[in-house]
Amino acid sequence: MENKDYTSEILGIIRSNASPGVMRNQLEDYHENDLAEVFPDLTIVERRKICRILDTEMLSDIFEHIDEKPAAEYLDEMDVRKAAKILSSMETDAVIDVLKMIPKEKRALLIELTDADTREDIAVIASFDDEEIGSRMTTNFIMIRENLTVKQAMSSLVEQAAKNDNISTIYVVDEQDKYYGAIDLKDLIVARDTDTLESIISRSYPYLLDNEKTDDCVDRIKEYAEDSLPVLTQEGKIAGIITSSDVVEMVDDAMGDDYAKLGGLTAEEDLNETTVESMKKRLPWLVALLFLGMLVSSVVGMFEAVVAVLPVVICFQSMVLDMAGNVGTQSLAVTIRVLMDENLKAKQKLGLILKEARIGLANGFVLGVMTLAVLGIYIHFFKGYDWGHAFLIAACVGGALITAMVISSIVGTVIPMFFHKIHVDPAVASGPLITTVNDLVAVITYYGLSLIILIDMFHIAG
Repeated sequence: MENKDYTSEILGIIRSNASPGVMRNQLEDYHENDLAEVFPDLTIVERRKICRILDTEMLSDIFEHIDEKPAAEYLDEMDVRKAAKILSSMETDAVIDVLKMIPKEKRALLIELTDADTREDIAVIASFDDEEIGSRMTTNFIMIRENLTVKQAMSSLVEQAAKNDNISTIYVVDEQDKYYGAIDLKDLIVARDTDTLESIISRSYPYLLDNEKTDDCVDRIKEYAEDSLPVLTQEGKIAGIITSSDVVEMVDDAMGDDYAKLGGLTAEEDLNETTVESMKKRLPWLVALLFLGMLVSSVVGMFEAVVAVLPVVICFQSMVLDMAGNVGTQSLAVTIRVLMDENLKAKQKLGLILKEARIGLANGFVLGVMTLAVLGIYIHFFKGYDWGHAFLIAACVGGALITAMVISSIVGTVIPMFFHKIHVDPAVASGPLITTVNDLVAVITYYGLSLIILIDMFHIAG
């Protein structure tokens, strides 16, 4: 069974002549994400119509599924007080992201028109740097005191659930409002009135500190696999929580940044970025790689004599260089993933280097044998060399391929380890850098072997 696309159905309802009440009832049957998907397909008039018909709570849920920039544009289309009400009902971290996309003057007005609790939450979250976990948290959670009875705790839950819908985990504080533990909603529901609240509180429930770096927290959050985790202040009080949706977003951002870095960018790019902004992200590594490329070209120039005596070798240069770069990039990707484990010992790192070298050798041997067979025949029939010289040249190419792949595997492993050792993000040891370094290795290996074996030892020419 295929997943159904509801876009056409929703558009049909919005563009029908149904009364507002009927239209509202029909639209409420759809998930907020499906409704959010149709917003770009609507005219300004149609979006304003929807915002009049649907209640604030549903609209806030819809806007939480819309990317920050278009969400800001849609809010700008409606009455400023209506926009402020929607923002007041949204998750605070989502509100912060949307407000960043709104011009400063209107942003100040919207914040002023939101309710007092929202303004306070915005101020708290906005006080953290973007790299700190506190900037990712939401204040939408349930909190009770540890000295309540089970019945009182349930009553408090029901009361708070009207404004906070993250109820799967209930957080507990002591008389000083300091974090005490957590209760699973299921445990509270099945608890008897005769049970003590203490008996269902998990005192060892994990937590995060508000000033921790997001990158340092992601793996730990994933390992616990909880619906949410509390974020504590330095005084031990609950400032907010990180939900599973926040984790998905953080992982997505981290993967996006790592992917960008592997491509030689300083950060992930957005489709709507200006040319200047994209240049700033791309240019630094390109400048560095330009000078490395000059070095590679200079080394190639040192082997002009080899090309002059045996021009056929230049035909296979790109193959050796490309394979070396590919192998190095593979080792880089594996190494970056392994280095996420901060407890990795020196012996394990050495084991990884040796493993990658063995893999490079094994793969190189297979490809080297294939190269020997295929290129030997090719050089004989298409380049006019006799069988002996043809297979000798092919063997030299195959040998260079094996050597370059082994060295490239080691380089692709050692370079990110070096970056990690000096406390630089190993992802900056990007694909382009590894490829350029391995080009240098491959050029020296290939032309060096050609000079020594083909020209100096066997005196092959032409």
